[in-house]
Amino acid sequence: MVRRFIPVLLIAMLLMAVVPLSMAQDECAEPIPVRLQLKWVTQAQFAGYYAADAQGYYAEECLEVTILPGGPDIGPQQVVASGGAEFGIDWMGSHLASREQGSGAVAIAQIFERSGMREVTWADSGLETIEDLQGKIVGVWGFGNQWPLYAALVKAGMDPDNTDDVTIYIQPFDMVDFLNRDIDAAAAMTYNEMAQVLEFVGEDGTFPVYTMEDLNVIDLNEVGTAMLEDLVFANEEWLAGETDGVANEEIAIRFLRASFRGWMYCRDNPDDCVQYVLDEGSTLGAGHQAWMMSEINKLIWPSTTGIGILDEAQYATTAEIAETYEVITAAPDEGAVRTDLAQAAFDSLLADMPDLDVYGEEWEAPVVEITPNGE
Repeated sequence: MVRRFIPVLLIAMLLMAVVPLSMAQDECAEPIPVRLQLKWVTQAQFAGYYAADAQGYYAEECLEVTILPGGPDIGPQQVVASGGAEFGIDWMGSHLASREQGSGAVAIAQIFERSGMREVTWADSGLETIEDLQGKIVGVWGFGNQWPLYAALVKAGMDPDNTDDVTIYIQPFDMVDFLNRDIDAAAAMTYNEMAQVLEFVGEDGTFPVYTMEDLNVIDLNEVGTAMLEDLVFANEEWLAGETDGVANEEIAIRFLRASFRGWMYCRDNPDDCVQYVLDEGSTLGAGHQAWMMSEINKLIWPSTTGIGILDEAQYATTAEIAETYEVITAAPDEGAVRTDLAQAAFDSLLADMPDLDVYGEEWEAPVVEITPNGE
């Protein structure tokens, strides 16, 4: 598997270029407009970017950032490739696929350190491990989201394409079939579908109907087949150019600096960040967003590598799974991922603000109350 180690001289040159960025607001005559295309709709999954905007971190970097919501018919890779945005959010698997198909996308920062994808069963089913799913009806989403589960099944000796081993059910992005017990196991993101089960209200108004004690949760991180999720990417051709006389690589570093600060703010001020998301018109309730904010923070913090810095071993696992299941046809080329821009942003933040907590080692998740229907 290809490893990417950025030469010390190159990092030093980048740092020389970006250390003065903290003064950008004093020298900024006209903010540089850039756009960020989200992977999904407005929700706390992306709260750090809304916080960076609301707290003025982007403005301090002389950037005017427009955050574009995603949706089922919006592909971040396509939007960025067509010039509709300078930055995008995606999962590593689909990023590598688009890169191989010629999108020119380059991952420049890894925000989530852990995967939020789980497979859940009912506690009374006795299905507690991947091995227990032999012969069962197992739900998972399509659109490339199935690969971590498929890898787990193969690791346990099952062929996902063989119904004698397991029956794969392509579930919608909700938990209705699981709640109706039409399937034995269901895919669930900790920050979304898991909450949908806990937020469920009975027809007679009973609440809560279910708690975590009613569920078995199979963590694909522990199984060893989790793939990297939310990352920041840009287009390599754009990165090689400039905007308003400023090198786009420098703009990318400024964007990452501010975004990293936004995620640190959401770690320390989750209630504020939930409100920022609600203010942007989220269709999900305040209770659901509060749960999501807490669960998203768990995927980022504590950050063993430091906010935004790619873990090479996790990248290798993701790339191996992607190649094994023919998401990509060959190992990723060296240009698929760059670590120098995130490292420069990270290092220059600490140079400017030595007391900034970029690792969150002491962070502990707060207790979040589950609310009826997520309201």
